[in-house]
Amino acid sequence: MAADAGLSVPYIANLENGRGNPTLAAIAALARALGLTLRIEFAEDAADAGPPDSLIEFTRGRRFHEEVRHLPPEARERLLTAMAALGEVAGRPLTELDWHRVLDTVVLLNRRTPAG
Repeated sequence: MAADAGLSVPYIANLENGRGNPTLAAIAALARALGLTLRIEFAEDAADAGPPDSLIEFTRGRRFHEEVRHLPPEARERLLTAMAALGEVAGRPLTELDWHRVLDTVVLLNRRTPAG
């Protein structure tokens, strides 16, 4: 591996043992030696991105306010976080109708039923 990557055996050994900080050039050389291509991508962290715009718009509507008016602010925040997470599962941008379906699910799950 070291020869294929053009790196020294001690350098590779140090990396394997968690010592040293490889340069991007060394990582790219190791990738090539493995028949791979190193690709570096800068992306916004999903956790920091906040809820999608379509969800923000949905939360401004009358229906959302009617359903959550009885919830304390911290519960509303948890609901918004949960809805955003459910939206990520879809693998596509959700529409207003989709957000209604998600909210319907939450409402149904929290509906109290008479003891039977």
